[in-house]
Amino acid sequence: MTRVWLVVLLLCLRSTCPLVTGIFMEKLASQKLCADDDCVYTISLARAEEDYNASDCRFINIKKGQLIYVYSKLVKEKDSGEFWAGSVYGEQYEDHMGTVGYFPSSLVSEQHVYQEANKTVPTT
Repeated sequence: MTRVWLVVLLLCLRSTCPLVTGIFMEKLASQKLCADDDCVYTISLARAEEDYNASDCRFINIKKGQLIYVYSKLVKEKDSGEFWAGSVYGEQYEDHMGTVGYFPSSLVSEQHVYQEANKTVPTT
């Protein structure tokens, strides 16, 4: 009897709560500039000039003064902002990888260029 009620409950929940298959997010750009074909090598080191709160899961939060390792630079398209992809490290600069995501390039200043971003790679 308990199984019957469980099945009925699950069927009712499914009909009232549609399954979420994901949220479509438009691409920020069609191409990016990287130092290598896989965009894994660091291009530069940047310092945040202002705080930035991420607008969605593709972006990272940055705090003024924080160092950011830049891995790619999106190629600016019509009516889009200019974003770079990078990683930040925790307050204590732990020895493990930090959060990776996009941030507005206008909020940072490059402190050191390690290598030129001369490979154009399509975004996925």
